[in-house]
Amino acid sequence: MGGKVESFLSDNCPPMGIYETLYAFRDSFGQFMGTEGTHPWSQGFPLTTPLEKFGGPSLPSSVDVTPEDRFYPKAWGHPALREAIVDYYNSRYGSTITPENVMIFAGGRPGIYTVMAFLKEHVQVSIGNIEWPAYLDIMEQTNTKYQIVPFTKENNFHPSNASYYDRTGLDPDTCMMPVISNPQNPSGQTRSGEELRELIEMAEQPGNGILLDEAYEMFHSPSVSGIEFVQDLDNSNVFIAGACTKGLQSPGIRIGWMIASKTNIETMANYSSFGMGGVSHPSQHYAVKLLEPNRVKQARKAVEEHYNWQRERYGKAFEEMGLGVYTGNGGFYHWLELPEGMTSGELNKRLFKRGAAILCASDCDMARPHSKDPSYVTPYERFFRFSFGPLLPETFESDIQLFKEVFDDYRLEIQGA
Repeated sequence: MGGKVESFLSDNCPPMGIYETLYAFRDSFGQFMGTEGTHPWSQGFPLTTPLEKFGGPSLPSSVDVTPEDRFYPKAWGHPALREAIVDYYNSRYGSTITPENVMIFAGGRPGIYTVMAFLKEHVQVSIGNIEWPAYLDIMEQTNTKYQIVPFTKENNFHPSNASYYDRTGLDPDTCMMPVISNPQNPSGQTRSGEELRELIEMAEQPGNGILLDEAYEMFHSPSVSGIEFVQDLDNSNVFIAGACTKGLQSPGIRIGWMIASKTNIETMANYSSFGMGGVSHPSQHYAVKLLEPNRVKQARKAVEEHYNWQRERYGKAFEEMGLGVYTGNGGFYHWLELPEGMTSGELNKRLFKRGAAILCASDCDMARPHSKDPSYVTPYERFFRFSFGPLLPETFESDIQLFKEVFDDYRLEIQGA
């Protein structure tokens, strides 16, 4: 047989934007981000060690595995974990969900992907102009119809709730399904209190729904969830995504969940019966330990205090450098703007040489053509996301010094051109 065999798989599956940055960094620096001597400012993961400065609890070091745990897992999730999630939300937010409102996934994004994959033809997603990069990949791969909600300096990257339900130019029978991360990735803008109540009221109206991605739920004071304001979950198309990935400091166990009506949970469980086969029992047992009531209360307090402290001091340092800071009061990212004449792509090339990287805002642009059309120019070329999620408190001074050196050199170069 001669010649190269054609692949049977589609080539329309590029890596998610964050991974493109990681691959570019590896090619430039010669090592993967995360190895000793590198600075993971582009990556969205939390510290996975106890937050001792603020009284954070220890993290479990083991789980017991029984012969029963080596059976196939239940399609909708382990009963003990579903109960633990119900207890967490009902005790923290005064909700009245039951285990039948909870579906377990191997992380947050498989749950989001599943919801998108099973949307009916007359449902259209509305999504902010900047959001978590993977949303675009998910929408493209599931052939989801979507429209963009403007995110600008004028609206402080925080558009109104009503803008997500704008039906201008749409067929009257079209149903609206906003997809919103809250607190928002990448900006940290957060909907809470009466604003969040209004959003959920809109989502529960006939013909409306919402997918609220609450991965950063605990990174706000106080922690925030739309479930607090849901009036009739079982008669709605409200989907709330949560996970152990961020606030519970355990991205590696790959445990997430979706909270929704019993009818929608049944659809997702039916999919799991042939498309997933359930989720690892040992990982689910580990999640149950993380959600033990006294422990999770202690963890929530420590996460809030630690990341509020980090957000404030990094933000102050960036302002003093002359960067535009448009960060909200949630999450563990800073949403920053470079001065005129500078671009985040050029900044990153310089950071790569020093073992560091940020995430260019162009990767968060939901309006960009997925085909990487070279004629498209993102309106966010001077913006970038800086992650302080995985940074140890003691690296603050060296982080700022390294960033300032690269930033100042770039600025001098631009001024001298």
